[in-house]
Amino acid sequence: MGRMTVDPNDTHAVYERQAKAYDEQRSRALFEARWLARFTASLKPGDHVLDLGCGTGEPIARWFKAEGFTVTGVDFSEAMLEIAHSRWPDGDWRQADMRNFELDQSFDGIVAWNSFFHLTADEQKDCIARMARHLRKGGMLMLTVGPSAGEEQGTVGGEPVYHASLSPADYATCLEENGMIMTGFLAKDPETQSHTVLMARKN
Repeated sequence: MGRMTVDPNDTHAVYERQAKAYDEQRSRALFEARWLARFTASLKPGDHVLDLGCGTGEPIARWFKAEGFTVTGVDFSEAMLEIAHSRWPDGDWRQADMRNFELDQSFDGIVAWNSFFHLTADEQKDCIARMARHLRKGGMLMLTVGPSAGEEQGTVGGEPVYHASLSPADYATCLEENGMIMTGFLAKDPETQSHTVLMARKN
């Protein structure tokens, strides 16, 4: 793998600039539905889900709302949140960075779909600890990650963005250190547009 030329600290500015383009290009096909159903199998309607890196609310937050869950959406991009708020003016949309968010409540489930992997490896470990603190006992966690350890360059609206991942074993260890257990891991799931999906439960 070549030397990274993209700075992880540029991600915020890219999403601010590309919010409209990202929203227009974001698939609404709900290829995530099978994983969302697995994630919510132990939850019940009305349970409180944190959508961490919610973007414009499409399609993840919309799915949870349609299924009867209470949703709090957190994103660091004002431009993305403005679009979400325009769709659901009464929604619980909050601006915060997943690297240092502190919400004075716990959740039944936390989803970070296509957001968590923008953090560096060390930031991801810190974020897992932070997410664990925000989960109730028995609560569920679902993340999209990389299939193996390393750094890569992705794109948002044609602009380069930073991606990183731990190894599956390191994720399992980090989860265990924070009172969670990995319950699912599938690398490059062909039914999910080759996303790598991790699921865990808080003990």
